[in-house]
Amino acid sequence: MLEQMRIRGLGVIEDAVLELSPGFTAVTGETGAGKTMVVTGLGLLFGGRSDSALVRPGAERASVEGRLLVDPKGPAGRAAADAGAELEPAGEGRAELIISRSVSLEGRSRASLGGAAVPIGVLGGLSDDLVAMHGQSAQQSLLQPARQRQALDRYAGPAVAEPLAEYKSCYDRLKKIETTLDELTTRARERAQEADLLRFGLAEVERLDPLEGEDEELAAESERLGHADTLRTAAGGAHMALAGSPDDPASINALSLLTEATRALDGARGHDPALAELAARLDEASFLLADVSTDLAAYTDSIEADPRRLADVQQRISDLNSLMRKYGPKLPDVIAWASTGALRLAELEGDDDRITALAAERDTARAELAELAARVSAGRSQAADKFAAAVTTELAELAMPHARIEVPVTQKDLPTGLPIDGRTVAFGPTGVDDVELRLAPHPGAPFLPIAKGASGGELSRVMLAVEVVFAGSDPVPTFVFDEVDAGVGGKAAVEVGRRLARLARSAQVVVVTHLPQVAAFADRQLVVRKANDGSVTRSGVTVLDDAERRRELARMLAGLEESELGQAHADELLQAAAADRQRA
Repeated sequence: MLEQMRIRGLGVIEDAVLELSPGFTAVTGETGAGKTMVVTGLGLLFGGRSDSALVRPGAERASVEGRLLVDPKGPAGRAAADAGAELEPAGEGRAELIISRSVSLEGRSRASLGGAAVPIGVLGGLSDDLVAMHGQSAQQSLLQPARQRQALDRYAGPAVAEPLAEYKSCYDRLKKIETTLDELTTRARERAQEADLLRFGLAEVERLDPLEGEDEELAAESERLGHADTLRTAAGGAHMALAGSPDDPASINALSLLTEATRALDGARGHDPALAELAARLDEASFLLADVSTDLAAYTDSIEADPRRLADVQQRISDLNSLMRKYGPKLPDVIAWASTGALRLAELEGDDDRITALAAERDTARAELAELAARVSAGRSQAADKFAAAVTTELAELAMPHARIEVPVTQKDLPTGLPIDGRTVAFGPTGVDDVELRLAPHPGAPFLPIAKGASGGELSRVMLAVEVVFAGSDPVPTFVFDEVDAGVGGKAAVEVGRRLARLARSAQVVVVTHLPQVAAFADRQLVVRKANDGSVTRSGVTVLDDAERRRELARMLAGLEESELGQAHADELLQAAAADRQRA
């Protein structure tokens, strides 16, 4: 229950406090005094959309703060605690919760819950368990068939909500399957072309069977084979310089000179360590040159001009270069492309099997969707009869005793739709049903959509009846009605007030109204008055005592709050409302 709300810098309201109580509270005042800002403030408090245009000229921000009593163990209390809010014990198993919301001139909006900063969406989530807002905008939205379907679903409760949640999940799955199928079937030619290119490329790579690093080894071999004569001549000349010519044993060469040098030192190396070290180095040089000489001889013998092998190597290099130009840029990239391409080709070649599997999966999903749609439709049809009867009963209480309401649940035939009860019907994300609220205002009148079949006053009463029916099914402690009595007068206005008073026996009801017949039924009446400068301050929102209430009702009746005739009429209204409460 909402105990108090403080509004600052919002529209015409500079700084005002609304003290609320259980039962029926009527908020009245002159046109333009700021009554609508009260409802706007409540909307902001419970997560409604913000707008910097709401900030009062001269103020830096608009802010709303509300003090509520909640059940700490109920859904709202638990959600608030989970969000970090502090709940102050208030006795009788209840706790006090402070909610605040502000909007800056720049459009930035901030919210806090029990002293903890929270996202705006948290306030919106709490509103489902704390308050039901019913206003003229809700009336207009209920004229739309889609909103009427949503309203019926809400009234139906779990009987529709549970299968509808499964339906929506199945519907999303079916759409994903169909999207994949469409892509696979419509791109068949492109996929076939891609597969052909992959087969050609993979066959080319498989034929050459490249090995990582092979290109570098072939390049070195090609260089060696291409310069075989030069290499053999160089190695042979070096070998002769080291070991001499085999045809001329007396020829001078490096090894023979080193041998002579070593011999020259043999007799003296034992007399001086320094000379012995030099002799050892000559021995080492002789061994090294002998090894190099042997290797040069072997290398010279191994080098042969092989034009055929050179041609093969160069052809292999050319083939590998061709692969790298197409699938490279380097040989490891070619090998990696072949591995990835093989996987992609397997995927493309498996598309036919995949299409078959997806088609079967689609058919299964459609069958499941049809079953769920039938359950949703049955739940709606059952709820529609009860809903129509409940609204019709409410209309009788609102001075429309002969009015009748029907809520047909229909489907449209479509050859490509879902099979439901022997028909093939159109379907969408919310099922297969079209829902429309229809009114026959008097006997003999045909049922017509409420947007066409009701006058302004009748429409207001139909909407109020619908909202009261919802109020009975919504487990929330507070209901706010913003001028839902627009277009109503006379006896019908009295019945509207009586019906709101009955609703207030089980919940807190706050009504912004311009009708004295409605305000007379309130347990408490607040008036919103502007100051001389056009603003609403703390003193501008007051709780009326009995005498002040008579004068306010007289003003609402005749525009003259001091009129004796008006006050007498106000007394009559108040007495009639009091008598009605006693009879109840």
